[in-house]
Amino acid sequence: MAMLSDRALLVQLTISQWQARKYDKRVSQQVAAINHASNSAGRYNKSLLPMNDYLDNVHGKSALIRKDFYTNTLPWAMEGAQLLPSTNYLAFMTEFRKAKGEWETLVSTFVAAYPTLKADAAKALGDMYSDADYPSENDIAGKFKMDLAVFPVPSNDFRVSLGSDEMSRIQKDIQERLAQAQALAAKDVWKRLYDRVEHISRQCGNPSARIHDSLVGHARELCDLLPRLNITDDPNLESMRQEVEQRLASYHPDALRNDPGIRQEVAESAEDIMKKMSVFMNGL
Repeated sequence: MAMLSDRALLVQLTISQWQARKYDKRVSQQVAAINHASNSAGRYNKSLLPMNDYLDNVHGKSALIRKDFYTNTLPWAMEGAQLLPSTNYLAFMTEFRKAKGEWETLVSTFVAAYPTLKADAAKALGDMYSDADYPSENDIAGKFKMDLAVFPVPSNDFRVSLGSDEMSRIQKDIQERLAQAQALAAKDVWKRLYDRVEHISRQCGNPSARIHDSLVGHARELCDLLPRLNITDDPNLESMRQEVEQRLASYHPDALRNDPGIRQEVAESAEDIMKKMSVFMNGL
């Protein structure tokens, strides 16, 4: 079986951005005094750029990029790093580069509007405005940065000047950690599929529950993605994926909304798939 280092890479996403929020000690004390409360009773965090969409658009895009990052990768033992299967590398990087370019455009739009937004904030905040709370116009662009670092997965094939006993211990430790990481990644993929099936079972099994388009749409998206995340080439996972695709994700949401018979059939199919999946997942 191919080593994990041959099947995947480690990726680390870093996004830094200005939040435009500031703790105001003076106002917090005033609020406490007005309400005859202790100064430690609460904190007032003011919005430095109230009522503007420019920065909200940047933050919203950042959240989407983070969500897609975790959707397309698998957990890794080290905090901050994720496992990116080689089979998903090109598709993920193509979408990431596109999204990053869109994010950078939003940042540039915000930076260009920053002087005007700052002037508007001075009017909106009144006595709470303080110029010291704001980065200078020359520094504001530097508050935004996005980076995706790519590293190889560690391998136990390395050479250092250590005694043979210590080398054996290190290699054994690396092998164990890689095995744990691979098991964690495999478990994560199974859980994603199981959670999606369980959600379909719950919604379709409840006649009064609303059926949103996303119920089927998210299942289809996951079925499309899973072959690129099946890092161990698990035939059982692929078999279950195909069942979900054929028995659950093939229906139009309108059919589930308007035909009680189809809705009940899908609910029963979901229950059946969950039982099959549970057998495989108990060994993970």
